[in-house]
Amino acid sequence: MAKEDIPSASKDLQELQRNLSLLIESVQNNSKVVAFMKSPVGQYLDRHPFAALTLLVFVVMSAVPVGFFLLLVVFTSLAALVGVMLLEGLVISVGGVALLCVLCVLVFVSLSVSGTIIVSYVAMSSLINYWFSPSPALYRGPRADHLLSSRNRPQNPSSDTSRP
Repeated sequence: MAKEDIPSASKDLQELQRNLSLLIESVQNNSKVVAFMKSPVGQYLDRHPFAALTLLVFVVMSAVPVGFFLLLVVFTSLAALVGVMLLEGLVISVGGVALLCVLCVLVFVSLSVSGTIIVSYVAMSSLINYWFSPSPALYRGPRADHLLSSRNRPQNPSSDTSRP
């Protein structure tokens, strides 16, 4: 059984090697990789394979912490945004309630002030009319003439219609 597994394993390894060489060729023939390899950094890494391997390991190993940091930044920004919106909503709500309370107090104050002004106006106009009213003898309006004419009219007992 072990002898039958060896040829199958070697075939799998040859298949894997072929796929890996195809992958390497496709990467090396990529236009961006060719442009990078022609740059001074690419040429330096081509001449110093240990530095290239160290840089590759560093990039791969730092991807996880950098990813976590970026997730932290995104979630913190979202939390701050939501917090600011909640705080702004709370401030606007409290301000709206405070404004409503102030306006209700102003309604009652304006009603009491206008009621006081109206009562004062009526009282003052009545007092002024009472204090400075002209005497009926001096006032010659239609009402005063009626009062004067009824006082000066002689009482005629024959003109009284209430008696039989």
